[in-house]
Amino acid sequence: MPKFNISIVDYIPFKRKNPFRYDLIGATEAFSLESRIFHSVSVGLIILAGIYAPYNFYAGLYIGSISALLLGSFFFYQYYYSRFHGRKHNSTVFAFTGILLFGFNYFANSGINGSTDLIWPAYLLLVFAISPYRDHGKLLILYVLCFLIIHVIEYYYPSLVQYPFTAGKGQFIDRITAFPMPVVAIYIIIKFLRRSYDKEKQATEEKTIAVEQSKEQLLIQKDLLEQSNCEKNKLMSIISHDLRTPLMNVQNYLELLNDNAVDGSERPVLEKALLNSTNNAMQMLSSLLHWTKSQMEGPNIQLAELNLLAILAGTLEIEKIHASKKDIMLNYQISPELVVIADIDMLQLVIRNLISNAVKFTPHGGQINVEAELIPNECRITVRDNGTGIPPEKQEGVFSVKAEPAFGTNNERGVGLGLVLCKEYIEKQGGRIGFESTHGSGSSFFIFIPSPELE
Repeated sequence: MPKFNISIVDYIPFKRKNPFRYDLIGATEAFSLESRIFHSVSVGLIILAGIYAPYNFYAGLYIGSISALLLGSFFFYQYYYSRFHGRKHNSTVFAFTGILLFGFNYFANSGINGSTDLIWPAYLLLVFAISPYRDHGKLLILYVLCFLIIHVIEYYYPSLVQYPFTAGKGQFIDRITAFPMPVVAIYIIIKFLRRSYDKEKQATEEKTIAVEQSKEQLLIQKDLLEQSNCEKNKLMSIISHDLRTPLMNVQNYLELLNDNAVDGSERPVLEKALLNSTNNAMQMLSSLLHWTKSQMEGPNIQLAELNLLAILAGTLEIEKIHASKKDIMLNYQISPELVVIADIDMLQLVIRNLISNAVKFTPHGGQINVEAELIPNECRITVRDNGTGIPPEKQEGVFSVKAEPAFGTNNERGVGLGLVLCKEYIEKQGGRIGFESTHGSGSSFFIFIPSPELE
């Protein structure tokens, strides 16, 4: 991942853009920031020293020429062994070398009227950049004391100061030639520090993004785990109670028959109750099998353009018979011209579940209406009943696997998976589902299925 390869990624384009500079300074992953700053400043100062040493000598500034030559040689020695032999530069040696060299140059090059004071701060900045943080305080105190001591000595013993050039042209040449050295050093150091800061900032931002993404993934995994755990608990509850109870009723009835403990007048009542219980168990088992198959394998979706009335007529007539057992009137109004894009088995199962749900919660003598109408690019199918409705506190979770099953008007009990299955199947066909319900007055469930555009 990118967040683990920041230095390598930054280094590769750099090498491609300027391989010669890369060879001089060194790779990011091979050298520390202090070493790379030292290499860059060393190269710059070696070049400047190579120019100033002969130029100062030609201009008659012999002390300045010797100082440039010594400084360039010292930097070249330390740079060569640091860059090509892996021997880290000695920041302490640099600090004391600068004090000795600039102290001598101060008295030999016009003192406070010379250019040495221009170089002191830049050299101290270089020492800070290439030395450990723990030494910065000591080096600062050392340089300030040496600077003060040298200037105090000049104040009390001005005769120690040599003036190798005259005022005017000589002083002009001295300042002009000395100024680029601290400027180049400061530029290189600041550039490296800014570049390092930008890289660290980018790395921090990428790590923060990675952490946020990991946190989101963990939350998603947590939700999935909680949902899986809830589904497992619900499945075990269905198997241990909802399916076990009807089978136990059948078993008890058969035992009574075997013992001749049921007389003729009791048999119709018991058999009717057992039939209702068995029908509920079959419906629960059917929903359970469909749901588990959907979770484990995923449904095999085969979308096609279908005539809505043709594919739902058989389902609606069967549900009409079931509704009549509770004296519920089931009416449907579907235009024979309506065409939808759907999977025939899935759509039939959804309509069957919605009507069965309406029958369950509609009392004797109630009414259920199924309607369909075409809206732009969609067909809306409505299953409306005048049953008990859904309490407000339960409406939010009706399509959730966590929803608790409720008892119908004839004490029918489901498994709480019918509406979950409806939502999954409708969405897999590119549709959507919703509802409106008033507690005590009934419910209306809407499904929206894609429909081909009319020409």
